[in-house]
Amino acid sequence: SFYEELLSHGILKPLTAPIEGMVVKEGTCNYVAPQGISSVVKYYLKQSAGADVFYEQHVTHISLREGKWEVSRKMGPPEQFDIVILTIPVPQILQLQGDIVNIINESQKQQLESVSYSSRYALGLFYEAGTRIDVPWAAQYITDNPCIRFISIDNKKRNIESPEIGPSVVVHTTVTFGSEHLNSDPAEVQQLILRHLERIVPSLPEPASIKCQKWRYSQVTKAVPGCPGQMILHTQPLLICGGDGFTRSNFDGCIESAMSLAEAVKSHL
Repeated sequence: SFYEELLSHGILKPLTAPIEGMVVKEGTCNYVAPQGISSVVKYYLKQSAGADVFYEQHVTHISLREGKWEVSRKMGPPEQFDIVILTIPVPQILQLQGDIVNIINESQKQQLESVSYSSRYALGLFYEAGTRIDVPWAAQYITDNPCIRFISIDNKKRNIESPEIGPSVVVHTTVTFGSEHLNSDPAEVQQLILRHLERIVPSLPEPASIKCQKWRYSQVTKAVPGCPGQMILHTQPLLICGGDGFTRSNFDGCIESAMSLAEAVKSHL
């Protein structure tokens, strides 16, 4: 039903562009978000009947204060909440300070500590409108390069090629490269990726701008044992965590965790 709804609103479309080297599993369908994956999030926020969303709030402490959760952040005063739901990467849950440190019991702590993620770098190359990128594919999985795993001509992959919008190329590194260069200087990493990219696609024109992004928690390689979808850390007031670390790193995994969180929260209201 989630897919049907997103398809009917044009948020998702079936993937039709040619992807070289993609392993297609029997019975699976692949979709693309023409306006980017953030359009899925924005769609659901719109459905939330007026939820106030505040971005770039770096939470540092969660503590109990008179039957409520007091949440402190890097900038600004602490705020109090009746319910706290954490969907940040699992290692970041374990980095939070305050009463939460003692609230997570030993068994839960062991389960959370067993979760692991891969790390990657993502590189974006952005071009002026009208630039031609002359390759026969929309995206390509690379199997024989120590640095690059995936290259996508993003507007082509999303099937939104247009003379008004400049094309963009997205490059993902291999997991091994990501872990080896996790603490390297981003400018050096960018140059390394560009050198490898030039060997693979020598015909790429000069981009107008480049963005290199470290993806510390890329995909879950080992989820919470049993993939429960969520974990209740405290019941009154409710403190609960979920996300792909409790299922798996794809859209289905995110939906499963969200539904499991919603059920748990509903039963506490």
